This record gives sequence, C-alpha cells and structure tokens, in this order.
Amino acid sequence: MIISCSNIQKTFIDQPVLKNVSFHIEDHEKVALIGNNGAGKTTLLKILTKEMESDSGTISYSKDCSIGYLKQHMDLDSERTVYEELLHVFDEVIALEEKLHEMESEIARTSSLDLIGAYDALRMEFENKKGYEYKSLVKGVLKGLGFDESVYEKPISILSGGQKNRVALGKLLLQEPNLLLLDEPTNHLDIEAIEWLEGFLRSYKGSVIIISHDRYFLDKIVTKVIHLEFGQAFVYNGNYSDYVIKSEKEYEIAMKHFEKQQREIAQQQAVIAKLKQFNREKSLKRARSREKALEKVEIMDAPMIDNKPMQLVLTPRIPSGNDVLDVKEVSKSFEDAPLFNSMNMSIKKGDKVALVGPNGVGKTTLFRIILEKIPATAGSIKIGSNVMIGYYDQEHSTLDTSNTVMEEIQTSFPELKNGEIRNMLAAFLFTNDDVFKPISALSGGERGRVALAKIMLSKANFLILDEPTNHLDILSKEILESAISNYEGTVLYVSHDRYFINQTATKVVEMTQVGTKEYLGDYDYYIEKKKELLNTPVVAAPSKNMAKTPLPVTQTTTAASSNKDDWQKQKEEQTRIRRIQNQIAKVETAIQEAEAEMESIDADLCLEEVYTNAEKSKELIQRKGILEEKVTELYEEWENLSNNL
Repeated sequence: MIISCSNIQKTFIDQPVLKNVSFHIEDHEKVALIGNNGAGKTTLLKILTKEMESDSGTISYSKDCSIGYLKQHMDLDSERTVYEELLHVFDEVIALEEKLHEMESEIARTSSLDLIGAYDALRMEFENKKGYEYKSLVKGVLKGLGFDESVYEKPISILSGGQKNRVALGKLLLQEPNLLLLDEPTNHLDIEAIEWLEGFLRSYKGSVIIISHDRYFLDKIVTKVIHLEFGQAFVYNGNYSDYVIKSEKEYEIAMKHFEKQQREIAQQQAVIAKLKQFNREKSLKRARSREKALEKVEIMDAPMIDNKPMQLVLTPRIPSGNDVLDVKEVSKSFEDAPLFNSMNMSIKKGDKVALVGPNGVGKTTLFRIILEKIPATAGSIKIGSNVMIGYYDQEHSTLDTSNTVMEEIQTSFPELKNGEIRNMLAAFLFTNDDVFKPISALSGGERGRVALAKIMLSKANFLILDEPTNHLDILSKEILESAISNYEGTVLYVSHDRYFINQTATKVVEMTQVGTKEYLGDYDYYIEKKKELLNTPVVAAPSKNMAKTPLPVTQTTTAASSNKDDWQKQKEEQTRIRRIQNQIAKVETAIQEAEAEMESIDADLCLEEVYTNAEKSKELIQRKGILEEKVTELYEEWENLSNNL
C-alpha cells in the first residue's frame, strides 16, 4: 500500500467540504478521483501533498513514498529552455557522466587498478540511472506531449500557460515519483498527445491519482474510481464505465428500498387513521400500539444524486430541408501558404457529425468558411433550404458580460416567460440565486453552459459547435450529451473528447491537410476502421450485405476511383511501414553489437596483461567512449523510427 486516508475532514468558513473521507491506494494502482465542481477533489490532493492541513483524520504513507503533483495551472518560473528544463531532471546522471569522463582520462594516464574498479562501479550506477538513454527519454516525452523540435530551445518564460503546463507534466513523468497526483493532465493536449499519455500512464510503475473530466481517458487507464459526493468518498473497483454502471445500480437498489419503506409507512399510517376513526377502546389501543411500533422504525433517507440534471429535449422551431450542408473541394491558403486542400463533406438532416483531426489542420478555419466569416480559396459551400445556423465558439463572444445569467436569456428571448427561462437554466445547472450571477463573475465552464443554453433556445436547426466540452465538468458534459442526442435538428462539432463523440456522433469526419474521409459511426468505430485500413493492403470486393455494415466513405467522383485510390494509398503505406520496420531491426542489431563490444572491453580491462599495459588500456577506453556515443545516437535513431512507425 502506498497511501491510506482515514476519516479526513475539512471545513471552509462553516462549509464542510470533506466529511470522514477514507480510502487507500495500492502500489501500481491507477485511480480516478471524480466529483462535481466544488466537491473537494483539488482540496483532497492538496491535503495528500501536505500543502494544506485537514481539520481531522490521518494519512499514512509507505516508507519510500515520493509524491509528484501536477496542478491545473502550474506557475513554472524558469530561465531555462524547454529542453534544458526537462534535462534538469537528470542533473545527477549528467554529473555522473562527467565524472566517468574524468576517470577515463585518469585511467588512461595512470593505469591505476583501484581507479579501474571504482570506474566500473560508477559505470554500473550510471547505467542503472538510465545514463545511456536519458537524452532519448527527454526527447521522447517532449514529442509525446506534442512539442515540435522548433520549441525545444525556446525559453520557458515566453511559453503560453498551456505549454508551461505540458513542460511541468513532462518533468513529472521523467522524475518517476512512486505516487503521481495529476489534476486535469489532458488540458492543452490534442487527441494524439492524450493517447501517448494514456500509454505512458498504463505502463507507469508507480501509483497514479487522476482528476479528469475526460471519461474516455479514465476508461483507458484507471482500475479504481473514488467518487466524492456530499463530502464523502465512495470507492468503486474498475474503470469509469464500470463506475457508472455500478453507481446507477446502487442508486436503483437504494431507491427501491426507500420506496418500499415509504409504502409500508404510508400503509401503517392509513391503518392507524382508520382505527382512530372507529373511536373504540380496542381500536384506539391498537392504533397506539402501531404508532409506537412505527416510532421505532429507522427511517431511510431518500437516495440523492449530486445535482442530477434535468432531461433536456429540444425541438427546432423550423425544420430544415433534408440536405443541410454540402462542402465540395474546399481549399484555403493564407498568403500562398496552403492550410488545407480538397475538403468534402455532405451533411443530412438529423446527422450528428464529429469533425476530428490534429491541432492546426484548420478545423476552426473550415467552420469560419461555412459561416461566411472568411472566403474559401477554392471550392464551394452550399447551405440547404430553411437551414438556420447556431454557432458556439470557444471564446463565448456572444455573451454580454454586463448582464446576469437571467438577463442574458431574457434579453435574447424576450418572448419567453420567467418560468420557462428558469427551467432551461436549471437543466444547465443554474438554480436558485445562481441565475442572478453576473456573466463577468462566471468560470469558463459556467459561461460555456450559458452560451449553450442560448444556442439551444434559438431558432437554429443546424448547430455548429467548436470545442463545446472545453472547461465543462463531467455533469455538464452529460447535460450537453443528452441535449445533442435528443436534439431533432442537425449538429456539426469539433471536439477532442472521445467519450463525448462516442455518446453523440452518428458520423465521424476525419480532416487532414489533403482531404476528408467519412466514417458512419462513433469514435470507437472510426478508430477500428482506421486500423483495419492500415493493416489491410487490398480493399475487399463489394458484397450483398455491404449495406448492413457501415463503411468509411471517401468523397471522390466515383466509387471505383475511390477504391483504386484507397488501394494505392494502402499499398504505399504498407511499403513505408515495412521499410521503417527493417530500419528499426537494423538499428536494434547495431545496438546489440555495440553493447556486446562494450561488455567485451570491460572484461578485457580487468585482465592483468591489459590493465598493466597503459597503451592498451588507453586504446580500449577510447574505443569504449566512441561506442558509448554511438549507442546514444542509435537509441535516438531508434526512438525517432519508433515514433514514425
């Protein structure tokens, strides 16, 4: 066991946040810490790191427990470059490396037996501390977290807040504490970087506690969920999806027990009332007896779900035509620098379409072209008949910060009654006095909910949403998922939230710099089909049952040319993969040969006829130094090839 918490309590100004929170984390366990905003998740992490004291309770740590803590907003103050900052983690290893080089020179000069023995011991320590791979590890983490090599030599001081957070995360991963506390680690990461982090954390040797609103990310990593609700901790074994199933089942069972007891109490009260109506000595005696028995019953509390949202079903005021959007061969360049080419997309009424692709490919730019905010360089955009667009942008520019939440909706929709407005706002978690909060005082997630409520109330029948889940907690995401799933209009959105895409998308459109490809299904189906296409060099012939199975659709002039192009691309991709695999095999062989020669040199240096011969010792040590540099270069080459593969 790495850490154990018993009856942790914390109160802020008479407001209890944590009440008797108890749990334990085993070695190598990956744990999700979930709960609504304000449930006390970050407070609990600060208590675990001793940054904050609890009011009562005890925390026990294992003897060798070392803790690394990533906050949501890391104030990383450093004069180093990005690469130097991560390299700083290995200062001790670098010092060992310099000491080894000094000893090599001294051995070559003196042939001291004692020095050779000390050198060998120091070399083993250097190797055990990843001395031959630390540079490759640093570059691998930087690449995995989405840093381009052009950023490596930039000073930390000029980076954005998101970039600084990624640097801080990279340092923590390289330090390898045996307990990692990560508060929203996927913020500022695109899908590719998140998938890299998933793989890293799954194979991480230490224990990890993660606060995250990315449910897909949690599903891939965690084996235990701690749910903070009403100040208490409820522990579930399994990943996030397991928790959802188990917690809902627990709630259903508790509600059935509660309802059963309420029925029994109501029946007893009805019998007592009837006995009293008879107004006879025996009936009154029986009534008193039943009342005493009822008083002894321990009344169950009604099961509660923390801020469970209302079901939201919205119907567009004006239905659109069947053809909603047609994008044909759209390209965009800025000052002759192409951003993307040959974008094709066809959206029908009722489609829920997720547009995915790497950061910087131009997804937001494509949205702005569709909205006629900027012109396309080439191609055409056709909006269908009776299509009315509602647009959600990441900056929430449609909100008037001088208004309260209530005023913002009243101003935009004066025809709505206050009761209707309050019902809508309650569905988006604005209840009681929350509706009178000024927009300027709201958090990013709260502003997002107001903007979404406005769009849902508008006359729009085609919603275009740019990263609608940014800054939203899990409960708010569930509200939006419900709204989109039940929405009778059409939706096109960009999101890095893979769980959200799985819950809402009927079609995924992958966008690259050279075109688009459509997949008729959710995110998991999109990933599955991509893997199939990558591993299948030949496209199967059409079958009679093809209509029953959704297949990726490429926008080209004819189906025949599409199949031919796909086959050619897959063939080229397979050839490239085989070439990289052959290169990797050659590099691995070279590493093995170089390391074997280094071991042979170490053995030779222990021979009397060698260490008594200064010239021979010097020659072998110099050869070993050359081999060490070669091995370092080979490891870096292997890392690059593996990343490419």
